[in-house]
Amino acid sequence: MTTPADPSCTLADALRDCRKTLAPLGESAATEAEWLVLRCLDLPRATLLTEPLRRVGPDERARLQQWSARRARGEPLAYLTGEREFWSLTLRVSPDVLVPRPETELLVERALQFGDALERRLGRVPNIVDLGTGSGAIALALAHERPHWNITAIDRSAAALLIAQDNAARLRLPQVRFLLGDWFAPVAAQRFDIVISNPPYVAADDPVMRGDSLRFEPSAALTPGQDALAALRSIIAHAPRHLEADGWLLLEHGHTQGPAVRALLVSGGFGHVVSHPDLAGHERLTQAAAPITRSSHPE
Repeated sequence: MTTPADPSCTLADALRDCRKTLAPLGESAATEAEWLVLRCLDLPRATLLTEPLRRVGPDERARLQQWSARRARGEPLAYLTGEREFWSLTLRVSPDVLVPRPETELLVERALQFGDALERRLGRVPNIVDLGTGSGAIALALAHERPHWNITAIDRSAAALLIAQDNAARLRLPQVRFLLGDWFAPVAAQRFDIVISNPPYVAADDPVMRGDSLRFEPSAALTPGQDALAALRSIIAHAPRHLEADGWLLLEHGHTQGPAVRALLVSGGFGHVVSHPDLAGHERLTQAAAPITRSSHPE
């Protein structure tokens, strides 16, 4: 009588199979295979060296094979694990939200600097709004660092807002106010000291939209349509009605869009327009002071 094949394997076997599946990813295959095995099996890194003959059960092996296949097709690692770290916070993510990027932490840094300066000068807590909050990364990072600040987070996607609210609950940051709507619509009669946004800024026909790095992420959070600057242009046009006299607008944008964003801000009457580079040296964020003359009637 034939003995059924053992569907389990060793940790070394699992790692080898994972590396083979991820080979199309190129140079990153080995590193990503180790990461996938450790996350999928919930093991410390040292286990790969100290326990290569550790048994991997059939259920674990099947899950690892599934994760490996999905990653080989280009699906972001964060969607496999359901988590992504941002500003030292572990955020839950899903295909309903963008995967938070390290370069977006620059927005948090600048917002903290401006908020602290405003608080010292005005002697009151700053009011901040995060437009297009997605997973809540920016708003929750600010709330974590400055629990006493007034922070509003807006998104037009109900599914994304549920993810953000869940992250707030898990991180015990209930002070953030979440609103459903398009850009400034839910706060039509309100002004803020800081308006901050990482809006869609990739043109719909840009080849990068079809690449592995973006094709699994929500297109509405990536592109505003054929005009890559449409969302940025809308925010810049309406921001003066929602900024306090000494308020600031902070915008993330594409690494080649700095000159165009600065031009839009200057033509809109904003002052102190300055762009800042990300860690790769690309202009990624542009800041601007509220126009001196602005409408006295919020939309």
